[in-house]
Amino acid sequence: MEILDRFLGRKKNIHSLQKQLQNVLGIKTRNISLYTTALSHRSVKENADENNERLEYLGDAILSAIVADYLFKKYPYKGEGFLTEMRSKMVNRQQLNDLAIKIGLKKITLYNKIDGSLKGSQIFGNTLEALVGAVYLDKGYRKTQKWVTKQMIIPHLYVDDLELIDINLKNRLIGWASKNGKVLGFQTVEEKLENNRRVFTIAAVLDGVQISIGKGYNKKDASQIAAQLAIEKLGL
Repeated sequence: MEILDRFLGRKKNIHSLQKQLQNVLGIKTRNISLYTTALSHRSVKENADENNERLEYLGDAILSAIVADYLFKKYPYKGEGFLTEMRSKMVNRQQLNDLAIKIGLKKITLYNKIDGSLKGSQIFGNTLEALVGAVYLDKGYRKTQKWVTKQMIIPHLYVDDLELIDINLKNRLIGWASKNGKVLGFQTVEEKLENNRRVFTIAAVLDGVQISIGKGYNKKDASQIAAQLAIEKLGL
């Protein structure tokens, strides 16, 4: 009887997770263990085959390819520079983290909630990438491409609006500071390995006061995110 109760409890939990994933992702899942792994942060699952770091690596590459393909077809007469810039606007760490929270991934991501530093980090964007990897392994590239386009790009990544945004926010902020007699600088606060990739934390410092920080897999992306947050904070 005890074995039966455990089996029924496990089956109920799987059904509950599948329902949550269907609500968040808009698709029916098959291999539920893939998605459990995709939702598991290293803070709760240390082993590489149990946490989402490997799936994040895979999902990052798949998502980048899907977005690149989407932009290539949407803008048949635009050059490489424009396409690269647009892709950076769509799949940077801040954008993916905001999107993950918006669609409800924060509620179902498994992480150490006692660790306060994780709540304000970008692990939810990483989880979103891991889920892209899980969908790819579960359903193949074509279905993943259709899902990303339908559930992420069209409803949330407003491409036409992003096209109008100047991605070089750092230069914009530097220009504003110079015009207004302000001293602006960008400082590397931290450089560390995260999920087997080097992550840079850059701070925007205005008149000696740190006003924002950004994280990225290179210093350019991190400083652009810091500049974006600074511009929003300053109301520019």
